[in-house]
Amino acid sequence: MSINVIQLIQSALSDTVVRQLSGRFGLPADATEKVIAAAAPSLVAALMQKGATLDGARSLFTAIMAPEVNAHIGEQLPQLLATTAGLSQLEGAGRHLLERVTDRRIDALSDTVSAQTGVPAQSTHALTGIVGATVFGVLKRHFLNAQGSVGQLPTLLGHQLPAIAPYLNDGLLSALGLGGVATFMGTVLSQLKAVSAHIEHPVAPATPVAASAPAAQATPRVPVDAVLRDEPRSHKWLWWLLAAIAAVLAFLFLRGCQHEQSADVAAPAAVAASAPSVAANAAEASAAAASTAASETAEASAVAASATEAQQPAAAPAPTKDSQLSFTVDPAGKPTLTATVGSEAEKASLLDALTKKFGAGHFTANIAVDPDTKPADWLSHLDALLPLMALPGAEVKLDGAHIELSGAAANARLGWLERLKSLFGASYQIGSFNVDQAVADATQTFRSAIKGLLAPDSSCAVADVVKVLNLQVINFTSASARVPASAIEDLRQSAQVLMACSHNGRAAKLEVAGYSDNVGGDAANLSLSKKRAESVRAFLIKTGVPADSLTAQGYGDARPVASNDTASGRFANRRIEFVDAQQQQ
Repeated sequence: MSINVIQLIQSALSDTVVRQLSGRFGLPADATEKVIAAAAPSLVAALMQKGATLDGARSLFTAIMAPEVNAHIGEQLPQLLATTAGLSQLEGAGRHLLERVTDRRIDALSDTVSAQTGVPAQSTHALTGIVGATVFGVLKRHFLNAQGSVGQLPTLLGHQLPAIAPYLNDGLLSALGLGGVATFMGTVLSQLKAVSAHIEHPVAPATPVAASAPAAQATPRVPVDAVLRDEPRSHKWLWWLLAAIAAVLAFLFLRGCQHEQSADVAAPAAVAASAPSVAANAAEASAAAASTAASETAEASAVAASATEAQQPAAAPAPTKDSQLSFTVDPAGKPTLTATVGSEAEKASLLDALTKKFGAGHFTANIAVDPDTKPADWLSHLDALLPLMALPGAEVKLDGAHIELSGAAANARLGWLERLKSLFGASYQIGSFNVDQAVADATQTFRSAIKGLLAPDSSCAVADVVKVLNLQVINFTSASARVPASAIEDLRQSAQVLMACSHNGRAAKLEVAGYSDNVGGDAANLSLSKKRAESVRAFLIKTGVPADSLTAQGYGDARPVASNDTASGRFANRRIEFVDAQQQQ
């Protein structure tokens, strides 16, 4: 079960992914690498400390194997980071998992990383969340592949100390509540070893755990035999007891025979003299049996108590989803809001604030209550958002601690971006949607990924081809079905892949599917989406792709992949998708 978690993280956060992250946050690649190099070992240390108690190890293993942890994150990172929604979801999931496991806000660590690396705090907050999601993902992948259990977790964590030790410092560990480096290094291994032994052999130790601490401190690694195994229970006492009983019976029988054959008056005295010794042996054997039976009874009672405890109702799981709020403002200044909060009290608080600001009937609100939603911390900053809700043309999307501005809200001359950053503070990430940057990011991701399909020995599996082709963005101009110049080079590379597969006798049968946002009429959107799909198909055929391998279809604003309330959502919904034609049949 031994692995190097840091190496797995570095493999997932490859040079390509680092460049992609750098582009998303406007950082030099070396600055992104510095944040990862500081955050990843610190987070592994936090997991080691969590696994250093019995309950902690169990809850940590549960968190690693939770459904929200992506075991395929190593392969899917480029695609996840290609969109704003994917980036936000990845960061939010990582931050939630880390805060769930460490029982503290992870901002303290990212603030320390920011101070030590010189990278802006907002970027380190985001990168720390992404690194956290990666840590959990690679661990889950390993446990699934190895069919591992919680019993192997403490030892696996102990093996990470040599890999993370060079990167730790007092500031990073203090931010996680782990004390200094010396304290952490001096105690965590012995604690992990004790937990491992208890999980595998749950019997109270003969000596206190602390007695093994000096030995654990003397070596910077967990021994390969740190996980103890149960030995078969010995039943030799039973054989000794039976032998003692048999000896007593044999002795009495022989003495009885001698009594009948001889009137020697000394015989009773001899028997009397021998009886105490035999009785003592029998009593000793009986005492041993009683002691063993008592021991087994006590152990059985402990097991029964443990089973009873396990049957107790489990505590309600902690909320896992981020609260959300999005709103658009019409030309008359009337806002339309959609929100998801965790309680009726939060819903009432939001409605009360809206009513006081706009008056009943002067706003539209669709507010859902989901108990699996974390507390809406942004409600304490609602006064900062209310004026923006009256700005005609404003669009805002708030997801957990992420705020995205578009429409009039993103107008630099109005200054809302900087104003919200000041009012909300460093714990929130606030930005505006930029179409050109989104297209540039998608183009970089696509061109990195398609290199693998252009290699001579590349796979022509339809699933692999579709996955890569859908990374490109064909950003048609408004109301136009003409292939934009920004997409021509990417479509040419797509055509090369499809032609190569066709020449090798493995042609991919694909549908080119066109989609639109919800702006405009249904009939017009359906027609435009079909025309755009047909334009892409025509371009690929003109470049050399066999015509019988491609079909085109339009779906209008059906199957949205994001909310149409914001510019980034509408951008994501206005898309061309390549689909395996056989799956459409």
